[in-house]
Amino acid sequence: MTVAGPQGGSVRERIEGSWAQLTPAERHLARFVLEHDVDLAGYSGAELAELCGASKATVSRFFRRLGFSSYAQARADARALRTRGVPLGGLPAGRSPVQAHVAHDTENLSRAAAHLADVDLEAVTDLLALARRVLVLGWRNSYPVALHLREQLLQARPDVTVGPVPGQTVAEELTGLDGRDVLVVVGFRRRTPSVAAALEHAATLGVPCVLLTDPAAGPAAAPVAHRLVVPVEGPGAFDSYAAVMTTAALLAEGVLARRGRRGRERVQALAQAHDALGELETG
Repeated sequence: MTVAGPQGGSVRERIEGSWAQLTPAERHLARFVLEHDVDLAGYSGAELAELCGASKATVSRFFRRLGFSSYAQARADARALRTRGVPLGGLPAGRSPVQAHVAHDTENLSRAAAHLADVDLEAVTDLLALARRVLVLGWRNSYPVALHLREQLLQARPDVTVGPVPGQTVAEELTGLDGRDVLVVVGFRRRTPSVAAALEHAATLGVPCVLLTDPAAGPAAAPVAHRLVVPVEGPGAFDSYAAVMTTAALLAEGVLARRGRRGRERVQALAQAHDALGELETG
């Protein structure tokens, strides 16, 4: 959900449209606003400045740059959303925690589906299915997603690796990749500088990139072949990755279908290897 301004579109649209003109301090503030846009109604200018470590002058200048007459105007728009029943944080009253999370994850899945409807998923799965090698990178909370995606893709095709590998740097993983390969960067909040660095270096190598990220992310550090945006915010204090895991399954299903006979033969070969090694329970 985004906060609409009277002119120039939502706060999110205004930030993305003016990103190149923002100062480093304003970009820091912009990232905070993108992650908390529906909470703006609850923050005074002084509180917002304190939360993101900016001065009140920077906050005022930032919102004027976006086309608002003041932060108060942007806050008033956020309050208008609240009067229309938009939930602005915390677990909803009258629901159990389970109900709250299920309802929120359902909303996240719907939002993810709306975005993916505008993405050429066939082109994404073609890239992942036909590349010589696939490298999936992720840090912090994104690493388990990267590892899971790698394991799913590996069922359908060979030569899929995940990084960073413990004890190694990303340079070891990226060196040797070229236009015949594909890099998947999983970059959900809270992102490390390594995300931008990997995208920039891959661009210099000519490696096509698929970026899997959340709506709060600013523009990618370098051009990417495909950008998949999946919401991760939860109804309470912690993020939820339900929609992310669904997206990973969707990509793996597409790759398996695109690989055709080769994919089916690999699935069968893996099943035979599991049986021979006794690695999985059969009951």
